[in-house]
Amino acid sequence: MSDASHLNRMQRKKDVVDERISRATEERGVLILLKGNGKGKSSSAFGTMARSLGHGQQCAVIQFIKGRRETGEYLFFRDHPKLDWHIMGHGFTWETQNRERDIEAAEAAWAVAKGLLENPAYHMIVLDEMSYMFKYGYLDPEPVVEALKRRPTHQNVIITGRTMATPLQEIADTISVVQDERHAFRGGVKAQAGIEY
Repeated sequence: MSDASHLNRMQRKKDVVDERISRATEERGVLILLKGNGKGKSSSAFGTMARSLGHGQQCAVIQFIKGRRETGEYLFFRDHPKLDWHIMGHGFTWETQNRERDIEAAEAAWAVAKGLLENPAYHMIVLDEMSYMFKYGYLDPEPVVEALKRRPTHQNVIITGRTMATPLQEIADTISVVQDERHAFRGGVKAQAGIEY
């Protein structure tokens, strides 16, 4: 490609981007859903949260499932003065083998999350692995949708999990799907600190 062709192509691209920027005038928090079978949904959420913390914003994490092992992200972030971290789950559902206990844990986690969604001091809330609560029938999505609609205008929320309840998808601003093409675990590689947890 010649320099002139490249310059022309980049100018056309700039025009398109500038037009999109000029149309994006609304200022408010967004609801982001990170779903799919691939690895990296929670990691993406925590990376985005790190941006928020970098701007001095108050953040919170509620982990609905990951409760049996201290993860690397928890160990890294736990002492941050602008972050509240709530580990609410008892472990993965196939480990707990106790539906009643899992429902109680989900309801307790939702009570904490609901309080945070009503608090304007929080700019970013990560509801990690929350989607499973709807998939397994531990929580009704409708009260969650209503709370999300009523949250403070500036508040950003990220929900992670493989599948997402339809009512959540209907109100989401951004939905990203993490695809799984290959995973080391299926190839016999043991889960390891710093990668899986």
